[in-house]
Amino acid sequence: MYNRRVVITGLGVVSPIGNDVATFWKNLTEGRSGIQPYTAFPSEGYDCKIAGEVKGIDLVSFFKNPKDARRADRFTHFAMAAAKMALADAGFDASTTNPERVGVMIGSGIGGLQSMEMETKRLYEKGPSRVSPFTIPMMISNMASGLVSMEFGFCGPNMSIVTACATSNNTIGEAWRIIKFGDADAFVAGGTEATVSPLGIAGFASMRALSTRNNEPEKASRPFDKDRDGFVMGEGAGILVIEELEHAKRRGASIYCELVGYGLGADAYHMTSPLPEGEGASRCMQMAMRHAQINANEVDYINAHGTSTPIGDICETKAVKHALGEHAYKVSVSSTKSMTGHLLGAAGGVELAASVLAIKHGIIPPTINLDQPDSECDLDYVPNVAREAKVRVAMSNSFGFGGHNATLIIKEFLG
Repeated sequence: MYNRRVVITGLGVVSPIGNDVATFWKNLTEGRSGIQPYTAFPSEGYDCKIAGEVKGIDLVSFFKNPKDARRADRFTHFAMAAAKMALADAGFDASTTNPERVGVMIGSGIGGLQSMEMETKRLYEKGPSRVSPFTIPMMISNMASGLVSMEFGFCGPNMSIVTACATSNNTIGEAWRIIKFGDADAFVAGGTEATVSPLGIAGFASMRALSTRNNEPEKASRPFDKDRDGFVMGEGAGILVIEELEHAKRRGASIYCELVGYGLGADAYHMTSPLPEGEGASRCMQMAMRHAQINANEVDYINAHGTSTPIGDICETKAVKHALGEHAYKVSVSSTKSMTGHLLGAAGGVELAASVLAIKHGIIPPTINLDQPDSECDLDYVPNVAREAKVRVAMSNSFGFGGHNATLIIKEFLG
């Protein structure tokens, strides 16, 4: 039972650089930034005035019942859109599949922050009787996973994991475990986030976590560069369809690649800072490689967590060196957050999709804005220009506040 193989058959992406997989991949490989001055609310008085916003998509159109969309937060809208894209990409017909064997695992680092802000304002301005009866369902982080399951009638395992910026990797990894254990044959899994809002920006800015390069928004997210000054908030969703191999074969699915490894753990160190030498992240990568039954020298590409924070990028560099040894200097590493910004709980889903496409197309997306590498960040970060390369094995890292670490490994599918 535990040797059941798991493959990826569908991708869905809603992001600041594209609201479908093709556009997302084109902009990623062309090194286009999605960071601009935000328009969701006035920036006056805010130290950070830039973000990666999702634009140009009718999110309500992805719901069968428009009323459901009106009763849901923006983070759930993103999830529904990306889930439907992923299922369509996978050619997954819900009506011909046993619904009890299909699960949904969609997480969010923060959940319905915008709804919480709106209803809190209404509470204090107009009184408790004017608060929406849908306030709690709009806020709670599990609602994206719940509403996607209801939309398609999927009755299999359903959860929402919250591990800050490691959320997506944990949801996909735990879905992988459940399939391997035999309790489901397929999952819609990933993450979603909508925190480009007054409280979201103010909260992270007050921690001095955000870039304030407001006069050059497209250059603000610059992982591993010596002039980086913090991350840039992004929003969107990354959802994948993962399936047990024989289940995918029976329905004639087109297979992108195989999901072979998952590692997780905790730093047990600090609320927001990683271990200085990256020991927790390193253990996480090593666990994923053990599960994948691969050696360090087999890893061709790492999609780094790479947030563009002064401490985080150095710690991840150290972690990669510790986990991969000398091969760390030979592997291609890039941070796609340099273009999308940091999608928090949705980051891992979007970045795993990028890693899947790197295997499919033989192109490694770049780390843009890497003009003068930090002396402590001395790996090959694929600076500024995408690289053609055979990618057989890719690793995707996500690390979150609270000391959460999660790594996924995918591999070229050879039958």
